[in-house]
Amino acid sequence: MLAVDRRHHILERVADQQTIEVNDLARELRVSEMTIRRDIHRLERDGFVRRTYGGATAHLTRAVELAFNARALQHAAAKRRIGMAAARLVEDASTLFVGVGTTAEHFARFLSARRNLLVVTASLPIASLLGTRSIRSVVLGGEVLREELGCSGPIALATVGRYHADVAVVGAAGVSARGGITELEDDVAEVNRVMMERSDSVMVIADGSKLGSVARASVASIGSGQTIVTDESAKPAELDRLRELGVRVVVAGAEETGS
Repeated sequence: MLAVDRRHHILERVADQQTIEVNDLARELRVSEMTIRRDIHRLERDGFVRRTYGGATAHLTRAVELAFNARALQHAAAKRRIGMAAARLVEDASTLFVGVGTTAEHFARFLSARRNLLVVTASLPIASLLGTRSIRSVVLGGEVLREELGCSGPIALATVGRYHADVAVVGAAGVSARGGITELEDDVAEVNRVMMERSDSVMVIADGSKLGSVARASVASIGSGQTIVTDESAKPAELDRLRELGVRVVVAGAEETGS
């Protein structure tokens, strides 16, 4: 069994039983207890579970629908690197808009705790995370999207309208020179669009699998003044096309490049 499939199985077990026993899983999957503990540690580091009792049990910390996304598990390391790189780029910001998604959640984990930073977010997991740290946070409110655990609708848009941000940090289902910034759902696209309009600058955080893709809901065109933070799996030709449009491209794990 591949490691990603093993971790997926662990998440299914936690979702079904609420807690798991390391020794039981080790026997079931025919691996060592140390292997299972490493899997749980990796899932905790990537934000899927929380360990208790010295790692003997684990509890889900996010929606099961997100946890079951094997693609999210496979790209978790890249998203972590992207989040770390993106967080370094906003250290001077005093107000941030932050969208929804697993990459945005990784970004939030790496934000430096400082009381003069205000984060306005559509993401309930991010608001929950930041609420335990020395960072001021505002959650948009409104209708909650079931899979993303994000806020949408008139109330969410009205809350965005009460603020102006230095940087809007948003994920994307697709980013390309041809199609611009796109999302899978209209509700997510609309919140991201308004966040971007009310910000001095825009940062899109997306792993390489999203670069060159076009999803069905348009958010905004791509162009000068925007920053894209991605990873080394992004196609070089697409990155070159984005740079030609004046986009600042940052590749996590590689040297920072500009337009």
